[in-house]
Amino acid sequence: MRIIKFKKNEKFKYKRKVIIKDLILNISIGIHTFEKKKKQRVKINIEILTNPYVYPNNKDLTTILNYEEVVKKIEKLTHLKHHELIEDLAENIFNMLFKNKLVKKIDLRIEKLDIIKKTNSVGIEVSKSKI
Repeated sequence: MRIIKFKKNEKFKYKRKVIIKDLILNISIGIHTFEKKKKQRVKINIEILTNPYVYPNNKDLTTILNYEEVVKKIEKLTHLKHHELIEDLAENIFNMLFKNKLVKKIDLRIEKLDIIKKTNSVGIEVSKSKI
């Protein structure tokens, strides 16, 4: 992985985000007994800000964050075990994604789609960034 610093006299600020929108999974989540017996639909939206100084190189895929791999990792994580709380699932997703050195900030939204009647969804939205 090659790090390239852009010229300081440039008048641009550069950002790169990986966006995964409306990933819907059937997972085991919740504190109630009925939630532990039956999987439920959960929608995940995530924006991942990556290091803007790593130049993308199609011959070295470690220079990018592959959204397909991110989706597969989230799917694997959600199927490994029952998550009591959405907040617990969020922290597990953060921990998994921050292992990649390119990841600088994550905006994550997790919603249960079918749990409360009269709503389209209920859930949480959390941002976490490296200091």
